Amino acid sequence: MTYSGAVKVGGPADVHELSELMISKVAVGPMDNNAYLLRCRATGEQLLIDAANEPRTLLSLIGDDGIASVVTTHQHGDHWQALREVVDATGARTYTGRDDAGGIPVATDVLVDDGDVIRVGRVELTARHLVGHTPGSIALVYDDPHGHPHVFTGDCLFPGGPGRTTRPEEFNSLMNDLETKIFGRLPDETWVYPGHGGDTTLGAERPHLPEWRARGW
Repeated sequence: MTYSGAVKVGGPADVHELSELMISKVAVGPMDNNAYLLRCRATGEQLLIDAANEPRTLLSLIGDDGIASVVTTHQHGDHWQALREVVDATGARTYTGRDDAGGIPVATDVLVDDGDVIRVGRVELTARHLVGHTPGSIALVYDDPHGHPHVFTGDCLFPGGPGRTTRPEEFNSLMNDLETKIFGRLPDETWVYPGHGGDTTLGAERPHLPEWRARGW
């Protein structure tokens, strides 16, 4: 199966099949948010990244097997509109960055710090705290033992630049964290799954880091 990462609201999910993990990407809601369903191929356990909108769409994607957990990448409202309905329907455990939990009107079961490991079945995801788009934004890194890494960046990194910031100090903080915790630790082949729009790789974006710094956004 060929995965492109190109999805549209109302359309089908696109599925990225890895050796130990299946990643289903779907677009939902008026802001074209991406939600990602991760399924451990060994155990069948599932985890959802960003219950952004359209709870019926997400619950249909999840299916009868349910989910063990939902990770919210950051506190902005377009990333948790369906969280209450999904949690109520599945009993999933909720995770979000420690410094953003107060901005999400659904209780957070697990407060996430930089370097924490979140598991879905036998698969491990490492959280990276990226400060700037929001105080507690997190990215999740899957270091595939059979291939290149994969990183779910929420609204912190997109094709063409970092996520939106409102003050120079926020921009500098986000760029510093991206350069040290993402670009500085992961290879060019790393696949990037953002909170909106199409996917990219770190290799495609790395040459533009000086340009982003110079333009300030």
